Amino acid sequence: MPGLTPRDRTALAYERLRLINDTLQSPEQLADDPHLLTSLHEWTGFVDPTLATLSAIHYNLFLGSLIDHFPSAARPLTDFTSLRRTGTFLCTELEHGSDVSAMQTRAVWDRTSGGFVLHTPTTGAQKFMPTTSAVGGPKTAVVAARLIVEERDEGVFLFLVPLRDENGLRPGVRTWMLPERMGTAVDHCLTSFDGCRLPREALLESTHGLLSTDGSLTSSLGNRHKRVMHSIQRVNCGKLSMSGAAVGAARAALAIAVRYAHARHISGSRPGETVPLTAHHSHMSSLMQRISTAYAMTFLHRDTVTRWADRTPESTDEAARLVAIAKSWITWQTRDITIECRERCGAQGLFTVNGFSDLITSTEGTITAEGDNLVISLKAGAEMLFGERLEVPHPRPGWGEDAMKDPRFLRDLLARTVSLWQQRARSALRKGPSGARSQRWNQASGAALKMVDAAARLHAADAFLRAADHAVGPEVRALVGELALLFLLKEVNEHTGDLLAEGHLTADDVRALPEIIYTTIAGLTPDAMLLVDAFDIPEEVLSTIPIAHEDYTRRLAALVQGPRPARTTEV
Repeated sequence: MPGLTPRDRTALAYERLRLINDTLQSPEQLADDPHLLTSLHEWTGFVDPTLATLSAIHYNLFLGSLIDHFPSAARPLTDFTSLRRTGTFLCTELEHGSDVSAMQTRAVWDRTSGGFVLHTPTTGAQKFMPTTSAVGGPKTAVVAARLIVEERDEGVFLFLVPLRDENGLRPGVRTWMLPERMGTAVDHCLTSFDGCRLPREALLESTHGLLSTDGSLTSSLGNRHKRVMHSIQRVNCGKLSMSGAAVGAARAALAIAVRYAHARHISGSRPGETVPLTAHHSHMSSLMQRISTAYAMTFLHRDTVTRWADRTPESTDEAARLVAIAKSWITWQTRDITIECRERCGAQGLFTVNGFSDLITSTEGTITAEGDNLVISLKAGAEMLFGERLEVPHPRPGWGEDAMKDPRFLRDLLARTVSLWQQRARSALRKGPSGARSQRWNQASGAALKMVDAAARLHAADAFLRAADHAVGPEVRALVGELALLFLLKEVNEHTGDLLAEGHLTADDVRALPEIIYTTIAGLTPDAMLLVDAFDIPEEVLSTIPIAHEDYTRRLAALVQGPRPARTTEV
């Protein structure tokens, strides 16, 4: 949205949020259905990243948290489902991000009234980056705070807190606008509470914690850490939403770059000859490999959303781990894809009107939002290290060029790579000094991160191969199968040293890989436009991006020069 100030962009995003809300049959259904919610973010993620962020906050973190806890007759949802009041979510503090169990905001139970007094005890306990400005109208928040009952710390719970109405901030609430940030133009603030009084029904309860009238707490969970994880469980669906927004951004970047590669002509090998950029393997190789990655990301995301939506109590931990692994890998891959696509468009890609500026900077937000990628990858790595037994296929005969063109064989090589890094991480952990848990984990963490990265790619490969098997029609099945082959070739190529050293590949296999990759890319390049057209990026969006069209020079000139006057002939 070139030409708009950050505040204008924020206000426009709130207007668009209301437009979306007006078209919904049921905002509650959107908040409660991971398929619908993540689909919304796949499309808003590149159309308006600020809108995607506001949607994730209002529908998932705010409205979803209310739905997940026991309903209350004194807590109707109409104001929020109609967007007469916008919802926001206050969890992260200035000094506490991923370590939510250590947050300091306090909600002290008042025996006399049965309600609570919300208080920010230190500067570092101020809520960091919530959307609590006056832009967007009246707002209500779900606030994570420590429940203090008779000086007893019961752990972190969620509270429903009105922040501002038509007349401004409510008593006991203070906000300060944070400096302008890169990426989305969201109205991030510092927010604190000073004696903010809340009624009894402000506490969001469920079986994880029920507060009686005498101040005693009953809980189905054994400790305070489990209770806080239950309270903020909506973050898992938030990870899926951020992944969806990243998938959409990656596909949009590739659609723009491939269109430009067809439109841009340069000098050919003969005098006076011009050829499109697509004629050069050096240009298309990186784009084709990233198209295969974007398809892998899409199929992984679809699979992960389904696994989360269909989870059982017994499978929840495993599904949550896959959500975390997918989120970190998908958003990191989107960064690589958007930057590469920008570079392949040369100087044209530097102009904000051509779309890459928003795609690149908004991706940085998804990498950090709903759990910083490094932190959630480390947590997933620890869980895989201590609790996950990998099924590793046995080596099979038939090595050689034919095997290196077999997606199933390549998939098994990738599985062996995951197992190899798991073994290395466990070995590093055992070698660490006994009694020094932190030092032992530091020694193993590098290998654990490699294991998580390889596991993400393996999950993506499995989802890709399933999609190829279910593609409709032999031509489509063959095309998607070749794209899956390219993805696996690219992934295995990164680990040939380890696979060779462990006897899973021969030297001849490794020597054959570059030519196989080249031949596969060359065979797919003529279908590059078809593959990105299948992303179905709306023409209304592409029409605003000059380099996404054959006549991009005319479109760009018209933007800066205005319409040209009609030619006249002097007599």
